[in-house]
Amino acid sequence: MARDKLLDTNPQFLSVDLARHLLLGTFEHALHHVLDHEVELAHFDARFRDDTTGAPAYPPAMLLTVVLSAYSQGVVRSRAIARVCQEHVTFMALCGMMAPHCTTIAHFVSTLRDDIAQVFAAVLAVCDGHGLIGREMFAIDGVKLPSNASKHRSGTRAEFTQRAEKLEATAKTMLDRHRETDALEREPDVAAKTTARIARLTRDAEPWRARLATHPTDRRGPTGGLRQSNFTENESAKIVTDKGVVQGDTGVAAVDAKHQIIVNAQAHGTGSEQALLLPVVDALAALRTSDTVLTADAGYHSEANLASLAAREVPALIADPDMRKRDERLADRDHHTSAPDPLHDKSGTAKKALPLLTPSDFTYDTDARTCVCPAGKSLNRRGARNVTNGYVGEHFQGAKTQRRPRRTRCACRSASIRRRGASSTANALAPWSPSSATCVTTSGSIASRGVAVPR
Repeated sequence: MARDKLLDTNPQFLSVDLARHLLLGTFEHALHHVLDHEVELAHFDARFRDDTTGAPAYPPAMLLTVVLSAYSQGVVRSRAIARVCQEHVTFMALCGMMAPHCTTIAHFVSTLRDDIAQVFAAVLAVCDGHGLIGREMFAIDGVKLPSNASKHRSGTRAEFTQRAEKLEATAKTMLDRHRETDALEREPDVAAKTTARIARLTRDAEPWRARLATHPTDRRGPTGGLRQSNFTENESAKIVTDKGVVQGDTGVAAVDAKHQIIVNAQAHGTGSEQALLLPVVDALAALRTSDTVLTADAGYHSEANLASLAAREVPALIADPDMRKRDERLADRDHHTSAPDPLHDKSGTAKKALPLLTPSDFTYDTDARTCVCPAGKSLNRRGARNVTNGYVGEHFQGAKTQRRPRRTRCACRSASIRRRGASSTANALAPWSPSSATCVTTSGSIASRGVAVPR
């Protein structure tokens, strides 16, 4: 039997050179080098006032390196970032064994709104200095992102006023009822609950009134129309996505074609991508040349955008909504379309209605005076011959116990009908028509329209 060396994976005390764990050529090494040596982060020092007093602060470059490295690994929560700084050797090297607390990371990220823009511009300048931006083509595209805000707290000033008045009216009604209860000789036990509810309704109405006082006007869209405001995050908007309506923002980015470097990124509180094209074009003015071509999908196509690009003499390729229908290369695109998910589609598939039975589907024997239905079953003759409007006919009906497989194709398609009748006319010169059909009434079932079978 072969003898193999034993692999010991138990915890051990090791002498680790943390700097060597940032391997040359990795994203972590490049990020650490750029933020430490290439990017000026002096504006972050304005956050702290610990020059002479107070505890030393974490270096902003270290926090920024740790956060961006965690994002590149798909770690986006502050608690998870703090945990990898304690357990992962690469992150131990990035933070220098000074694992920050999750609250420190959360506060640092939540206050990066203004400072991160300067860092982005500095990193972009470093990439341009190394020749990584080709400036031949910039591709523009966007994505709809949900925000940490409730879509149910969005609306215009009129809607906010209506909600506040509704809460105040409910509180006033309950207050009047409470006063009537207090006037009674014996106060019910529900008085305490009523008082608490009145206080809650009054408290809920106060933020709406405060919101109306601090925002005296409605938001306006690019075309001047009213845009709903959000109580939690006013910059967000209701956006229609393939998952339904969410409260969020539309993020748009421009990417250079040479090395897929993002040269501009923005977020806007609107669901329309058409209004976001020109702001991105203006932001790219410093990077574009006269030969730089901009590309965008059909979501950015509009007559106003095309006219603005033509007036600015900006070369652009923007798809129109019908481009795929005209492209001969996509003629067989329906063949590659995935089938709908049967678990998602709850409407069901409508069954194709079968054609109704006609007199030619029945077989009538003149000599034997018998009739056979399309299912091959003999029908029972009912009564003697009768004369209806000059037509001599015989009535046939199915047996009471028979279940016809072609029941849905009978002339009367009621689900409660168990038997069908057929009428055979004796006048060979009279063609069959719906008016020649007679009613056959059977005991135990409702009347059904008969089928006239010409002889």
